[in-house]
Amino acid sequence: MSRIGYIRISTPDQNIDRQEIALTEFKMDRFFIDKVSGKNKQRPELNKMLEYVREGDVVYIESISRLARSTKDLLALVKQLEDKRVDLISLKENIDTTTPQGRFVLTIFGALFELERENILQRQKEGIAVAKAKGKEFGRPKIEQPKNWNEVIALWRKGEITAVEAMKKLKLNRGTFYRRVKEIDSFLCP
Repeated sequence: MSRIGYIRISTPDQNIDRQEIALTEFKMDRFFIDKVSGKNKQRPELNKMLEYVREGDVVYIESISRLARSTKDLLALVKQLEDKRVDLISLKENIDTTTPQGRFVLTIFGALFELERENILQRQKEGIAVAKAKGKEFGRPKIEQPKNWNEVIALWRKGEITAVEAMKKLKLNRGTFYRRVKEIDSFLCP
């Protein structure tokens, strides 16, 4: 029997210490650590962990939100573990799937986490809509068309200068340069 610790943080710049300290108390034999969003089902370390575990192993997580963000995904992962006769213990919620009560509570918590995530997304959409209604602009500011655009583009189209030279003269990066050319071409030739 192995004790397997699974840790997940949403972005690489977040810190795993809190989860690692909580799990270390249970003397883990091995850790699997993902640094990606929980809504992403294709997590490299989660997949490795699911391949690695064997009958009799116990997977420890700090919180069920670290394992999955939707009830459907959570229950699918729990089912995969059950099929391999691997138990799951969540420290924060004090859930142990070796008991029927633990499996029941796990389902309820999964639904609550999914509801909270949907509420967060809804509030975010509403906030963005309010900000847009107040005139707030999102994204990078639009780069103004350089004053010498027409002359430089004419030279480039005639083959008198290279695209790289045109970009330097216009002080534009490659992506902005070609995007502008495409916008103008599609405007002139719909």
